Amino acid sequence: MSTAAKPTQRARVRRLPKRARYDWDSIRAILDAAFLCHVGYVIDGQPFVTPTCYWRYDKQVLLHGSFASRMLKTLAEGIDVCVTVSIVDGLVLARSGFHHSINYRSAMLFGRARSLDAEQEQREAMEACVERFYPGRWQTLRPVTRKELKATTVLALDIDEASAKVRTGPPIDDEADYALPIWAGVVPIESVQRELERDPRLAAGVKAPEHLRDLSHLGVSAR
Repeated sequence: MSTAAKPTQRARVRRLPKRARYDWDSIRAILDAAFLCHVGYVIDGQPFVTPTCYWRYDKQVLLHGSFASRMLKTLAEGIDVCVTVSIVDGLVLARSGFHHSINYRSAMLFGRARSLDAEQEQREAMEACVERFYPGRWQTLRPVTRKELKATTVLALDIDEASAKVRTGPPIDDEADYALPIWAGVVPIESVQRELERDPRLAAGVKAPEHLRDLSHLGVSAR
């Protein structure tokens, strides 16, 4: 297995280390199966955790938002940041409250983000974002303007210090509890794509594009 992440002191999984993954393939698969992350950082001694959309571009996680964003401005200064991605796959019901759990996949990244200031870098990053979510859509859109680029901040965080943690399978009960007449098992959980909601100001005759028919690459199942 190829290794892109180093199991450093802060990235190493300490609680239930048998669930840990440090190889690039495991980390990449989790990052590519979600689109919302939580960004942890500190401003003036106060910790914050901000949910935001992200996308992976090669071996980087990219974040973007308004040029006025306090989070992005602070991260661009080169402070330490922690980015976490979590996916819930099932609710695990055991025979005791103590052993109830959740099946999940998660990845945690550490490092310092850098700002993409060059106009070409920003354009390429924004294109990668749209194509990550909706392959083939970028070429159908109005070109992004220089004014829009100036109003946007794009940050890149290298994926070189990270770990993944995964739980799968049925509940793990105390051996004596398996004989109890209590239902136990897993309730599978997944994201489901529902019917499209048209923009009320959509021009007449515009049909839904093909790139909205299948979002399975985002971990979303068809209805």
